[in-house]
Amino acid sequence: MTFTEILTNMWDIFIKYYIGAGMLWSGIGYTLLLSAITVFFGTILGSLMAIGKRSRFKPLVFVITAFVEVLRGTPALLQLYVAYFIIPMILKVPGLSPFTSVAIAMSLNSAAYVSEIIRSGIQAVDKGQTEAARALGLTGRTAMLKIVLPQAVRNILPALGNEFITVIKETALASTFFVGDLMTTYKVINGFTYQTIPILFDLAIFYFVLTFSLSKLLGLLERRMKKRA
Repeated sequence: MTFTEILTNMWDIFIKYYIGAGMLWSGIGYTLLLSAITVFFGTILGSLMAIGKRSRFKPLVFVITAFVEVLRGTPALLQLYVAYFIIPMILKVPGLSPFTSVAIAMSLNSAAYVSEIIRSGIQAVDKGQTEAARALGLTGRTAMLKIVLPQAVRNILPALGNEFITVIKETALASTFFVGDLMTTYKVINGFTYQTIPILFDLAIFYFVLTFSLSKLLGLLERRMKKRA
């Protein structure tokens, strides 16, 4: 297959399946929905774990550390398989959808990485800020929420943005369970056309446009936060 033929097939597949059959918008919708769920719950859980690791209660610190190390030390695809088969058994919900199982697994995986990002951001804030807040009569919790975390967010925003972009790309793993994301469309269209390379090139363009657009938006947000600081 020549390069010209690949380009022609890419265009034909784009028009017939991605536009004509609506697979592009459906795939992007599921990809962004799964990414948003993952980042939202991953950020919340990651923040709680980052704060929990600063606790003086050693058993809690041990559990959080073990959780983070296990998730960071095992493949994401393996975690998806475990979630798909094990989570319904644990929750006693045999009819749990593949999308829900994948979303839970990806949220936990993201939380492990986000917790380390936030922990490093908190540690980057000068300890004198906390000491000054405590000297003014603020409790440790209030000092963390009002003084430390707002400064940490400005420090870790680029890293959190990179995590969001990484999550968008990692949603491709969810296609293993046919959850409707962009990568799932490859398997569907390939079953009709057997045109592997043109479909993959189309997908490469779609993913690039998504991640590039997001990186520019995050860069704009970062610059605005710096101006307000």
